This record gives sequence, C-alpha cells and structure tokens, in this order.
Amino acid sequence: MIDSPKTAPTFHHAAFHGRIGIALNDITPPIGIYSRNWGAAAHDVADSIHRSLTLTATTIASLSGDSPLVLIDADLGWWRTPELFPRFQQRLLEEFSLDSAQLIFALTHTHAGPPLLESTDPLPGMELTKPWIDSILETAVATVRQAFADASEATLEWQTGHCGLATTRDLPDPESDGDHFLCGFDPEGQPDGTLLLGRITDAQGNLRATIVNYACHPTTLAWENTAISPDYIGAMRETIQQATGAPAVFLLGACGDQAPRYQYVGDTAVADGHGRELGYAALSTLAGMEPAGTQLAFEGAVTSGAPLAKWRHQPRKASEKLAAVESSVDLPLKDWPSAAELEAQRIACTDRTLQERLLRRRDVRLRLGDGKTYALPLYIWRMGDAVLVGSCCESYSMLQRELRKRFPNNAIICMNLINGTIGYLPPADLYDKDVYAVWQTPFDRGCLEATLETLTQEIDDILR
Repeated sequence: MIDSPKTAPTFHHAAFHGRIGIALNDITPPIGIYSRNWGAAAHDVADSIHRSLTLTATTIASLSGDSPLVLIDADLGWWRTPELFPRFQQRLLEEFSLDSAQLIFALTHTHAGPPLLESTDPLPGMELTKPWIDSILETAVATVRQAFADASEATLEWQTGHCGLATTRDLPDPESDGDHFLCGFDPEGQPDGTLLLGRITDAQGNLRATIVNYACHPTTLAWENTAISPDYIGAMRETIQQATGAPAVFLLGACGDQAPRYQYVGDTAVADGHGRELGYAALSTLAGMEPAGTQLAFEGAVTSGAPLAKWRHQPRKASEKLAAVESSVDLPLKDWPSAAELEAQRIACTDRTLQERLLRRRDVRLRLGDGKTYALPLYIWRMGDAVLVGSCCESYSMLQRELRKRFPNNAIICMNLINGTIGYLPPADLYDKDVYAVWQTPFDRGCLEATLETLTQEIDDILR
C-alpha cells in the first residue's frame, strides 16, 4: 500500500547549469631556481622536481556565453612582490575583456615552490625567476583561452564530504604559561574537515571534471625539502584523475589555523600520502552523489514489515543564475613601522630567519600604504545554488564554518589567497595571545569578524 503525502519532500545538490570550460597546463620551473621559503632553510635553490606544478583555468558562463567568470588556480605559494599580481590581473582583464569581479586568480599555497618575487638582491638562482614568472602569465593567458574553447553545456553540482587530513595548528606551547603558541599540530584542537566536492558533467551526464574545496595548509614539505613540489595537492590531483579520467581542480579553503598533523618534513612521500588521503575522500564524496541532473523525491509510504519511506530519482532543472560582485571591507591596521624603516632593519639584521620576517613585513607594508585602515577586496560569485567567496588573506576556518551555518541551504565555497596576498585574518580572542598569525598579520583585532559580517550581507544580497 502506498500513501501519497500532501507535500513531497525532496533532496538535491546545489547546482548550476550553463557553459563550462576546463583546461590545465604545466608551470614547473627549472632546477636551480631560487626557492627559499622557510626562515629555517639552509638552502637557496631547488635541486630536483618532486612533481610538476600545474595551472588550471575554469570558465563559467550562462548558456548564452554572456558575462563569463574566469577561475585560475595555480600551484604557487604567495605573491612576495606587491606589484606582481596587479600586473597579472591587468593583462588578463584586458586580454579577455573582463571586469575585475569576473576574474579570480587563486594559489594552492604550496611552500615548496619558487617565491613569486622580483628582487635586485644577489640571490642564488634569481636569474631564472623573472623568465619563469613571465612564462606563468603567458601560460595563464593560453590556458584561459583553451578553457573558453573547451566550453560547452554542463552542470556543476556540489556535495559535502569530510576528510581528516586537516588538524588545528595553533598549539599552546607546553613549556610556556599558556599564552605562547607554536605553529603546529594541537591534538586537542577542533579542525574543520569539511570537503566540498564539485562535479561537472556534460549534457549526457558524463563526468568532465571535479573541483575539491578543502582547508589545509600545504606545509608538509618544509625547510629540509629542496625539491620543487605542489605538496599534497599533486598526489590528490593524480589520485582523482587516475580514477575518473577527468581533470581535478583544487581550491584552497579558509585554512589559516589548519594544517596536516604530520608536517615540516623533507620526505616527499609524506606529501604524497597526504594527497592520496584527500583524493580518496574526494572520490568517496563523488561516489555518494545522486545521478547528474536529478533529485531524490519522496513518493510515499509503503507498508511492509516496517512502514517504509519510498524515495526515487526524478529529473531536476538546475539553476542558471550567475553573478559576480567585488566588494570590500575596511579593516583596521596595526601601527607598524614604514616600509623604509623595515627595510633598514632588514639590512642591519644578520640573522637569516629574522631577515625573512622583516622582508615579508616590508613587502606587506608596501602593499597597504601608511593609512590607518585598508579596504580589503572581497569577491563573491553566485553559481546557481552555490556561492564562492574569498579574499587575498589567510582567513581562519571560523569564517567558512560560520558562513555555512548562516546559509545551510547553499553550498558555500570559501577560498584563501585569491587575487593577491596580504596576511592572516585571525579571530579577535587570539589577539591576547602570542600566536604567529596575530603577530604576522598587519590587521588589528576584529578583522575576521568584520569580514564575516560583510560577506554575510553580500551573500544574502547575491542570493536574492
């Protein structure tokens, strides 16, 4: 016996239907290039290649092809020279006639690649850096062009999964009074292991690509490593692509306080193990998705040994709504010395680790200027039922947790290190502690909370 309810509940994935293109290319630098990213490193140049570095381009447009969105993601660390990203951005915007809101250039944040740095200092291997950086820009242009050429009718659907790779990385120093923190695994922390899996399928339901949004610092390989590597992202990408036969795109989540449990090593096999862990979790999430273009609908109750709920798949038309917004939030700045003063301190310093810190602080100061506040750019994309948000900062995972709580009926893709690099966005309560992310960032207390509220309002607006 089957009873038909008055209102049938349904389940479906957050989805977008339009024109989507995917392309990827190699951006691996030459051996011998300057690749010092860690203050504790004893080496300056890379002596081998662990895995190739990859740049991917995804174009997302309406069925008419109007107002496309361009998402570039590259196995790169961070923009050490402030002027570099604006140069990349301007070239790409002009080349493809885009508004700034339509372009996101994201970094996977590997710490085992050459820094995006222009320097007149006599650094070993720097003669290879400028030609390599120039080649990245040309590869980015070519890859976006390929993605546009590849574009066809497709559906992008999202499913939430979980992976245990990420752990909390703010550890109360066991040898301190409790206010000093080390940057490493805290066994008592509560990490956010949420994995968002995007599945792109063609009009016939065939898989064209996957997208993995996950928050975990790629800091497996550290000062002992002398090889070029995408860290865990390389093996993650390989694991998924070998299983599916389709490209896999990685989007770094809000990982300011998250990293692998076992990290800071020189053994590339550890990074590969981490990548397989995330890759298998992504494949498990993919396997648990409903068939493309469908929803589960409750058809009624069936009387058997127990009263059974009968659910069946039925076709569902995905949303075709597409929008992009560039907004900003005014964040308070700390009272740092000027860039010139920081450079003078760096020149006078003889400790390599301290020199590295002063160099990074100087570059950030150059980027922000000498004002009391900074208008931090925020990017908000609506893709049907899903919303992608991010900034050039390294937000703590609190940001993605809270946004997903506030918008439970939508897939919220959070991203760090998009369209530039500045500093961390830690929660206000950590400003009373001696924590790396707090003393590293140029932003004062309340920066994360202000960003959260602004993004909440922007998401609410774009979903109307």
